[in-house]
Amino acid sequence: MTAPLDKLGAPPDRLKRSQASLVGGIVCGIGVAILTVLLLGGPAPANVAVGILVGAALAVWVRLADL
Repeated sequence: MTAPLDKLGAPPDRLKRSQASLVGGIVCGIGVAILTVLLLGGPAPANVAVGILVGAALAVWVRLADL
């Protein structure tokens, strides 16, 4: 078993991201975007923009954290 930090110096062809990581990131991002819009008070354009930004940030984090 290798330590998690051993992957940082690996060549790109050795790093494998799973399909579950991609799907999990997308689903979490969509869920967070919807919840953010609802918590901010409804589908106003500013609320939707904030929801999309927060959801996208979380989706990227979930995707990258699962290396």
